[in-house]
Amino acid sequence: MNLPLKNQVILITGGGGFLAAHFARAIVAAGGVPVLADLDRAAAQRNAVAAGEAADPIGLDITDEAACRAAVSDLLARHGRLDALVNNAAIDPKFELADSGAPTAAFEEYPLEHWKRSLDVNLTGAFLITRAVAQHFRNTQRGLVVNIASMYGLVGPDQRLYSPDETLPPPRYKPVDYTVTKAGLHGLTRYLATYWAGTGLRANTLTFGGVRRGHDEGFLGRYAKRSPLGRMADPVEVEQPLVFLLSDGASYMNGANLVVDGGWTAW
Repeated sequence: MNLPLKNQVILITGGGGFLAAHFARAIVAAGGVPVLADLDRAAAQRNAVAAGEAADPIGLDITDEAACRAAVSDLLARHGRLDALVNNAAIDPKFELADSGAPTAAFEEYPLEHWKRSLDVNLTGAFLITRAVAQHFRNTQRGLVVNIASMYGLVGPDQRLYSPDETLPPPRYKPVDYTVTKAGLHGLTRYLATYWAGTGLRANTLTFGGVRRGHDEGFLGRYAKRSPLGRMADPVEVEQPLVFLLSDGASYMNGANLVVDGGWTAW
Protein backbone atom coordinates (compact mmCIF):
# COMPACT_ATOMS: atom_id res chain seq x y z
CA MET A 1 0.00 0.00 0.00
CA ASN A 2 1.42 3.36 -1.06
CA LEU A 3 1.65 5.74 1.90
CA PRO A 4 3.30 8.91 0.56
CA LEU A 5 3.33 10.61 3.98
CA LYS A 6 4.26 7.59 6.09
CA ASN A 7 5.13 8.67 9.66
CA GLN A 8 5.40 12.34 8.70
CA VAL A 9 4.26 14.76 11.39
CA ILE A 10 2.50 17.77 9.89
CA LEU A 11 1.37 20.80 11.89
CA ILE A 12 -1.80 22.42 10.54
CA THR A 13 -2.94 25.79 11.89
CA GLY A 14 -6.64 26.59 11.83
CA GLY A 15 -6.99 22.93 12.74
CA GLY A 16 -10.60 23.26 13.84
CA GLY A 17 -11.76 24.59 10.50
CA PHE A 18 -13.52 23.21 7.46
CA LEU A 19 -10.50 22.75 5.20
CA ALA A 20 -8.40 21.36 8.04
CA ALA A 21 -10.90 18.54 8.54
CA HIS A 22 -10.31 17.41 4.96
CA PHE A 23 -6.56 17.96 5.15
CA ALA A 24 -6.32 15.84 8.30
CA ARG A 25 -8.36 13.00 6.85
CA ALA A 26 -6.18 12.89 3.72
CA ILE A 27 -2.94 13.02 5.71
CA VAL A 28 -4.02 10.15 7.95
CA ALA A 29 -5.01 8.11 4.88
CA ALA A 30 -1.56 8.82 3.42
CA GLY A 31 0.14 7.50 6.56
CA GLY A 32 0.93 10.82 8.18
CA VAL A 33 0.25 12.37 11.58
CA PRO A 34 -1.67 15.67 11.39
CA VAL A 35 -1.29 17.91 14.43
CA LEU A 36 -4.37 20.15 14.38
CA ALA A 37 -3.69 23.46 16.12
CA ASP A 38 -6.51 25.86 16.83
CA LEU A 39 -7.47 28.53 19.34
CA ASP A 40 -10.66 26.49 19.71
CA ARG A 41 -9.19 23.19 20.88
CA ALA A 42 -12.63 21.55 21.00
CA ALA A 43 -13.06 22.19 17.27
CA ALA A 44 -9.60 20.74 16.60
CA GLN A 45 -10.54 17.73 18.71
CA ARG A 46 -13.68 17.12 16.64
CA ASN A 47 -11.67 17.22 13.42
CA ALA A 48 -9.03 14.93 14.90
CA VAL A 49 -11.61 12.34 15.94
CA ALA A 50 -13.16 12.43 12.46
CA ALA A 51 -9.76 12.08 10.78
CA GLY A 52 -8.59 9.04 12.69
CA GLU A 53 -6.54 7.87 15.63
CA ALA A 54 -3.26 9.31 14.30
CA ALA A 55 -4.52 12.90 14.41
CA ASP A 56 -3.42 15.02 17.35
CA PRO A 57 -5.39 18.15 18.42
CA ILE A 58 -3.74 21.01 20.33
CA GLY A 59 -4.89 24.40 21.53
CA LEU A 60 -2.84 27.27 20.12
CA ASP A 61 -3.13 31.02 19.62
CA ILE A 62 -0.84 31.63 16.66
CA THR A 63 -0.82 35.38 17.38
CA ASP A 64 1.01 34.66 20.67
CA GLU A 65 4.77 34.43 20.08
CA ALA A 66 5.58 32.52 23.25
CA ALA A 67 2.69 30.10 22.69
CA CYS A 68 3.97 29.27 19.21
CA ARG A 69 7.43 28.42 20.51
CA ALA A 70 6.01 26.36 23.37
CA ALA A 71 3.67 24.45 21.05
CA VAL A 72 6.52 23.45 18.75
CA SER A 73 8.63 22.32 21.72
CA ASP A 74 5.74 20.26 23.10
CA LEU A 75 5.02 18.76 19.70
CA LEU A 76 8.65 17.67 19.26
CA ALA A 77 8.74 16.20 22.76
CA ARG A 78 5.57 14.20 22.04
CA HIS A 79 6.21 13.07 18.47
CA GLY A 80 9.99 13.30 18.14
CA ARG A 81 9.82 14.95 14.72
CA LEU A 82 8.16 17.65 12.68
CA ASP A 83 8.24 17.41 8.90
CA ALA A 84 5.98 20.17 7.63
CA LEU A 85 3.87 23.17 8.57
CA VAL A 86 0.60 24.04 6.81
CA ASN A 87 -0.35 27.67 7.40
CA ASN A 88 -4.10 27.29 7.06
CA ALA A 89 -5.50 29.58 9.79
CA ALA A 90 -7.36 32.59 8.42
CA ILE A 91 -10.05 35.09 9.22
CA ASP A 92 -12.57 34.96 6.37
CA PRO A 93 -15.61 36.98 7.43
CA LYS A 94 -18.78 37.84 5.59
CA PHE A 95 -20.88 40.78 6.67
CA GLU A 96 -24.60 41.38 6.37
CA LEU A 97 -26.32 44.70 5.82
CA ALA A 98 -26.43 46.86 8.91
CA ASP A 99 -29.81 48.00 10.20
CA SER A 100 -29.31 51.30 8.42
CA GLY A 101 -28.97 49.54 5.09
CA ALA A 102 -25.28 50.48 4.79
CA PRO A 103 -23.04 47.58 3.77
CA THR A 104 -20.74 47.30 6.78
CA ALA A 105 -18.00 45.49 4.87
CA ALA A 106 -17.84 48.01 2.05
CA PHE A 107 -14.31 49.35 1.71
CA GLU A 108 -15.33 52.93 2.48
CA GLU A 109 -16.68 51.94 5.92
CA TYR A 110 -14.53 48.91 6.64
CA PRO A 111 -13.76 48.72 10.38
CA LEU A 112 -10.12 49.17 11.32
CA GLU A 113 -10.41 46.53 14.05
CA HIS A 114 -11.40 43.89 11.46
CA TRP A 115 -8.46 44.85 9.26
CA LYS A 116 -6.05 44.55 12.19
CA ARG A 117 -7.51 41.22 13.31
CA SER A 118 -7.02 39.70 9.87
CA LEU A 119 -3.46 40.96 9.67
CA ASP A 120 -2.78 39.49 13.13
CA VAL A 121 -4.09 36.03 12.24
CA ASN A 122 -3.62 35.64 8.50
CA LEU A 123 -0.13 37.15 8.22
CA THR A 124 1.46 37.77 11.61
CA GLY A 125 0.23 34.42 12.89
CA ALA A 126 1.73 32.67 9.86
CA PHE A 127 4.99 34.52 10.45
CA LEU A 128 5.13 33.60 14.14
CA ILE A 129 4.41 29.90 13.79
CA THR A 130 6.72 29.60 10.77
CA ARG A 131 9.52 31.26 12.70
CA ALA A 132 8.85 28.88 15.59
CA VAL A 133 9.32 25.79 13.41
CA ALA A 134 12.20 27.22 11.38
CA GLN A 135 14.94 26.50 13.90
CA HIS A 136 13.95 22.85 14.10
CA PHE A 137 13.91 22.64 10.31
CA ARG A 138 17.38 24.19 10.23
CA ASN A 139 18.68 21.76 12.82
CA THR A 140 17.40 18.71 10.95
CA GLN A 141 18.15 20.15 7.49
CA ARG A 142 14.73 19.18 6.27
CA GLY A 143 11.29 20.73 6.41
CA LEU A 144 8.50 22.19 4.32
CA VAL A 145 6.03 25.05 4.68
CA VAL A 146 2.79 25.10 2.68
CA ASN A 147 0.85 28.36 2.80
CA ILE A 148 -2.87 28.01 2.05
CA ALA A 149 -3.94 30.93 -0.10
CA SER A 150 -6.97 31.86 -2.20
CA MET A 151 -7.72 32.82 -5.77
CA TYR A 152 -8.60 36.19 -4.25
CA GLY A 153 -4.94 36.60 -3.39
CA LEU A 154 -4.28 36.50 -7.15
CA VAL A 155 -7.27 38.41 -8.52
CA GLY A 156 -9.71 40.85 -7.02
CA PRO A 157 -13.00 39.47 -5.69
CA ASP A 158 -15.98 39.60 -8.01
CA GLN A 159 -18.37 41.30 -5.61
CA ARG A 160 -21.32 40.55 -7.92
CA LEU A 161 -21.27 37.02 -6.53
CA TYR A 162 -22.63 38.36 -3.25
CA SER A 163 -25.64 40.18 -4.72
CA PRO A 164 -28.82 38.29 -5.70
CA ASP A 165 -29.50 41.15 -8.13
CA GLU A 166 -26.30 42.03 -9.97
CA THR A 167 -27.62 45.50 -10.79
CA LEU A 168 -27.65 46.37 -7.08
CA PRO A 169 -24.84 46.69 -4.54
CA PRO A 170 -24.23 43.38 -2.76
CA PRO A 171 -25.55 42.90 0.77
CA ARG A 172 -22.22 41.20 1.55
CA TYR A 173 -18.70 41.91 0.36
CA LYS A 174 -15.60 39.78 0.32
CA PRO A 175 -13.58 42.16 2.53
CA VAL A 176 -10.37 43.93 1.62
CA ASP A 177 -8.28 42.29 4.34
CA TYR A 178 -8.92 38.82 2.96
CA THR A 179 -7.48 39.66 -0.44
CA VAL A 180 -4.53 41.60 0.97
CA THR A 181 -3.51 38.96 3.50
CA LYS A 182 -3.90 36.05 1.10
CA ALA A 183 -1.73 37.94 -1.40
CA GLY A 184 0.80 38.45 1.39
CA LEU A 185 1.19 34.70 1.83
CA HIS A 186 2.61 34.49 -1.68
CA GLY A 187 5.28 36.94 -0.60
CA LEU A 188 6.05 34.85 2.48
CA THR A 189 6.41 31.74 0.31
CA ARG A 190 8.83 33.41 -2.10
CA TYR A 191 10.84 34.93 0.73
CA LEU A 192 11.27 31.60 2.52
CA ALA A 193 12.12 29.72 -0.69
CA THR A 194 15.04 32.03 -1.43
CA TYR A 195 16.07 32.69 2.18
CA TRP A 196 16.48 28.94 2.71
CA ALA A 197 18.53 28.52 -0.48
CA GLY A 198 21.11 25.78 -0.06
CA THR A 199 19.56 24.35 3.11
CA GLY A 200 17.16 21.81 1.59
CA LEU A 201 14.20 23.56 3.24
CA ARG A 202 11.29 24.50 1.02
CA ALA A 203 8.13 26.61 0.92
CA ASN A 204 5.19 26.51 -1.49
CA THR A 205 1.73 27.99 -1.77
CA LEU A 206 -1.50 26.09 -2.37
CA THR A 207 -4.21 28.34 -3.81
CA PHE A 208 -7.84 27.28 -3.83
CA GLY A 209 -10.90 28.64 -5.53
CA GLY A 210 -14.33 28.43 -3.95
CA VAL A 211 -15.15 25.23 -2.09
CA ARG A 212 -18.78 24.19 -1.73
CA ARG A 213 -20.05 24.33 1.83
CA GLY A 214 -23.76 24.86 2.37
CA HIS A 215 -24.01 27.76 -0.07
CA ASP A 216 -27.43 28.75 -1.25
CA GLU A 217 -28.48 27.84 -4.78
CA GLY A 218 -28.40 31.43 -5.96
CA PHE A 219 -24.76 31.84 -4.99
CA LEU A 220 -23.84 28.48 -6.51
CA GLY A 221 -25.45 29.50 -9.78
CA ARG A 222 -23.68 32.87 -9.90
CA TYR A 223 -20.36 31.20 -9.12
CA ALA A 224 -20.92 28.52 -11.77
CA LYS A 225 -21.50 31.15 -14.48
CA ARG A 226 -18.03 32.62 -13.83
CA SER A 227 -16.12 29.36 -13.42
CA PRO A 228 -14.64 27.67 -16.51
CA LEU A 229 -15.53 24.31 -14.93
CA GLY A 230 -19.02 25.57 -14.14
CA ARG A 231 -19.02 24.78 -10.41
CA MET A 232 -17.36 25.22 -7.05
CA ALA A 233 -14.91 22.59 -5.83
CA ASP A 234 -16.26 19.61 -3.95
CA PRO A 235 -14.68 19.53 -0.47
CA VAL A 236 -12.81 16.29 -1.17
CA GLU A 237 -11.03 18.01 -4.04
CA VAL A 238 -8.87 20.01 -1.63
CA GLU A 239 -7.32 16.87 -0.14
CA GLN A 240 -4.98 15.35 -2.72
CA PRO A 241 -3.37 18.63 -3.86
CA LEU A 242 -2.09 19.11 -0.31
CA VAL A 243 -0.93 15.49 -0.02
CA PHE A 244 0.97 15.97 -3.27
CA LEU A 245 2.74 19.12 -2.06
CA LEU A 246 3.68 17.37 1.20
CA SER A 247 4.95 14.27 -0.58
CA ASP A 248 8.22 13.42 -2.30
CA GLY A 249 6.37 13.81 -5.59
CA ALA A 250 6.72 17.58 -5.16
CA SER A 251 10.35 17.45 -3.95
CA TYR A 252 11.59 19.83 -6.67
CA MET A 253 8.84 22.40 -6.10
CA ASN A 254 10.05 25.44 -4.18
CA GLY A 255 8.66 28.96 -4.13
CA ALA A 256 5.83 27.68 -6.32
CA ASN A 257 2.09 28.25 -6.29
CA LEU A 258 -0.16 25.28 -7.04
CA VAL A 259 -3.50 26.76 -8.17
CA VAL A 260 -6.62 24.59 -7.76
CA ASP A 261 -9.43 26.91 -8.77
CA GLY A 262 -11.29 25.26 -11.63
CA GLY A 263 -9.76 27.77 -14.03
CA TRP A 264 -11.11 30.89 -12.29
CA THR A 265 -7.83 32.81 -12.61
CA ALA A 266 -7.29 31.65 -16.22
CA TRP A 267 -9.88 34.04 -17.64
